[in-house]
Amino acid sequence: MPFILPSLPYAPDALAPVMSAETLELHHGKHHQAYVTKLNELVPGSAFDGLSLEEIIRGSFEKPGAEAIFNNAGQHWNHNFFWPSMRRDAGGMPGRLEARLKGDFGTIDALKAEFVKQGLAQFGSGWVWLVQTREGRLAITKSASAINPLVHDQTPLLGCDVWEHSYYVDYRNRRADYLQAFLDHLVDWEVVASRLPA
Repeated sequence: MPFILPSLPYAPDALAPVMSAETLELHHGKHHQAYVTKLNELVPGSAFDGLSLEEIIRGSFEKPGAEAIFNNAGQHWNHNFFWPSMRRDAGGMPGRLEARLKGDFGTIDALKAEFVKQGLAQFGSGWVWLVQTREGRLAITKSASAINPLVHDQTPLLGCDVWEHSYYVDYRNRRADYLQAFLDHLVDWEVVASRLPA
């Protein structure tokens, strides 16, 4: 069964002006679609044919000869995770999540500062993540290219794309402004809270 590009859970202009319709049309309609198209070209007839997206990611990570499959599978999964994480002016943070974040970061401002710091520290293309580690602690991590927390046995709670195509139309080279705007105006903290393991 082929992989498909999911529809956005909001209208293309729903996140404007923080994330413009032009950015979403290019990012979702062109970049994400390209990953799906390429994945559907690479998987049939391979050792990964018939596996779930998560199984493909875990099985192809750092496997010689499977780099292209991993990159496209990883980016497809990462974007599937990214789009539902956002909603314009999403509102407050659920108490359970807020308590966990304050317990591990001290304050919400400290969490946001670390998220921006790690997002800026990711040289070149990649992602910045809020995860629950194997030890049960919340942490901020970064990853290059298509790599995501699944391959490190971490539970992803929030991910932000720091490839230039995700912000250059709206923010040019101001990655810090993009990350801060994402945290302050776009993150749907209810969705993030729903990803916390019980």
